[in-house]
Amino acid sequence: MDKLLLTPEEVAEVLSIGRTKVYALIANGDLVSVRIGNSRRVPRGAVNEYIARLEEEARLELHERVPHLVAR
Repeated sequence: MDKLLLTPEEVAEVLSIGRTKVYALIANGDLVSVRIGNSRRVPRGAVNEYIARLEEEARLELHERVPHLVAR
């Protein structure tokens, strides 16, 4: 069974970013997290949603720069 909740360190590894950046994403609301006692955990679905938002932002940015290349 896959883990439902990831540590910030695991999220950093999955996203290929630093642990500090993960905490910054959590702090500014870009990445949803939950507290369990003194521990911070990120739901796996929140990581997938974050990636989906990044992909959508990239697609929109590309569409603004080169509208004829992006399929609707």
